[in-house]
Formats: sequence, structure tokens, C-alpha cells
Amino acid sequence: MKSFVLLSSALNCHKLHSLSCIMRSHRAYSIVRPGALQPLRTVPKEIVRPPYVESTFLSKIADNIFHRMTKPDIKSKDDIARMKRSCQIAREVLNVVARSIQPGITTDELDRIAHEECIANGAYPSPLLYKGFPKSICTSVNNVACHGIPDNRCLQDGDIINVDVTVFYKGFHGDTSETFLVGNVDEAGRHLVAVARHCRDEAIRACGPGRPFNIIGEIVSLIAEGGDCVVIPNFCGHGIGTYFHGPPEIIHDRNDIKGNMLEGMTFTIEPVICDGSPEIDILDDGWTAVTTDDSRTAQFEHTILITNDGVEVLTQ
Repeated sequence: MKSFVLLSSALNCHKLHSLSCIMRSHRAYSIVRPGALQPLRTVPKEIVRPPYVESTFLSKIADNIFHRMTKPDIKSKDDIARMKRSCQIAREVLNVVARSIQPGITTDELDRIAHEECIANGAYPSPLLYKGFPKSICTSVNNVACHGIPDNRCLQDGDIINVDVTVFYKGFHGDTSETFLVGNVDEAGRHLVAVARHCRDEAIRACGPGRPFNIIGEIVSLIAEGGDCVVIPNFCGHGIGTYFHGPPEIIHDRNDIKGNMLEGMTFTIEPVICDGSPEIDILDDGWTAVTTDDSRTAQFEHTILITNDGVEVLTQ
């Protein structure tokens, strides 16, 4: 299985590489910097909130659950059924947002659309107030690698935008993201987005019970390099369930971390791929990660379940 997946990926990489003979000296996109934020959106009292929203203390230490959990949990049949519904809602919210992506719309308006769709489904938008995050989704445009905060900037023709949606529904989180083309995107941008999607999809294909976690980083790195792109190593996938982030930590570049996938595990695969330097800076808002050379990035994410004979994508 491993040899087949790697060979298949290598062949596809060769095809993608033939598309990557492009000139990067002329940028056909705008460099993004944070804009003005609108006030916090409200959530009806009847919608169940994750614990970190109800407690300022828990919000500040939200990620510490990752360090307290010593190993990934194995989901029961009931857990899986509930996770599937959370993941389906996340997918539905992302689909609704996607239909509104066009030049001229602000990322804050996309946040409003996502927020209202979450509420309509009885779900809480997980990012809202997670460690103080002020919005319901993340919108990362062009040179913003991850955790972009929706603001008053209008999308422009030629942008690429990653929209990251996570919802909390009846005690479980579901997490997914995609990178979308805005209007007429240049060949280099389309190529980057295609490589990023291929990285995620082939990494998922390699998953199954007994498979090592580090095969994910190996495959993502192989495909990214074959497409004349690089993996930004700062961002990891993660276990997910009643918690937003937990073990296993999914490393998307080459690594020798030990551990194998087991039936009943749920986690995300979400590599961030760029066509320049993988170095990033975190801006003063404490969230927005930008590439130091202003190169573009693209990311795709799914929440997956390890089954007895392979893998199931829950956010399809």
C-alpha cells in the first residue's frame, strides 16, 4: 500500500511540476494586511457553547488540553455518529460561504454569512472567542498563511482565499477548510491551489489502521516538492472531538515522530503549502500568520475517521 501511494503521488507530482514553470518576479495579486474589525457577533443563549467560551480561564488555557491528553481517544459508535453530524454542518456552512465568494465582498461579510448559517443549524462557530479569537471563521487571503481574521477588506479579482470553518454541535467539533479562487487567478495561483488540494487528498488516501502518522508528512512533502512548492511546517493537523484540538499532532512535513493510526481515531489533515519561503511572522493581533516574503499560500482540510479497513472523510 505504501509503495503504491508514493508511486502514484510521484507520477502526479511530475504532472503538476510541468505546470510550475512560471515567473514569480511579477506578482499578479495584492499583499494583504489586516483591516478594521466589526463588533463581536452574538450567539443565541439556547445554543450550546464549548467550555472555553463560558470561562475566561478555560479560554486562556484552551490549548493546554492538548498537553494533558497523553494519547488520542478512540471514539465510540455514538461519538462517531455525533461527530459525523458536526462535520456535516461544517461542510454545509463552508458550501454556503463558498457561493458568496466573489470580488467586492468583504471577508467580514463572509464571516457574517458563516455565523448565521451556524446559528440556523443550531451550532456554535468554534473559533469565536477561542483564546480570544474575535470571529466565527478564519479567512486567509494570498500571503496570509493561516488564522486570518475577517475584516473590512474587499476581495479582489485574482485573490485566493482559504476559508476555515469549525462548528460545535451537541458536544462535538467538526473542522474543514478550502482555498477558493476569486475571479481571474493567474496560472501560478491556480497551480498552488491545485498542489495544496493534491497534498491533502493523497495524504488522506494513505491513512488507515496500523499506518504510521509520519507517512502523512512524507507524502505531503513529496507532492509539494514535486510541484515546486514547500510545506509551511508551523501548522499541524490535530485530533478533534469533544475538544477543539488534541492528540494526535499531525505533522505535514517529513518527520520521524512515532505512532500508528488506530480504528476510531478522528483527526484533521490540513497542510499549508506556499510557493515561496516557508518562513512566517505572526502579526500584532496575535493570530494572523503571514509569509515573510509575501508569497501566497493555500490550504485544504478535512476531518477524517480511521475505520477498520481504511479511512472515512467526515467533512466531504
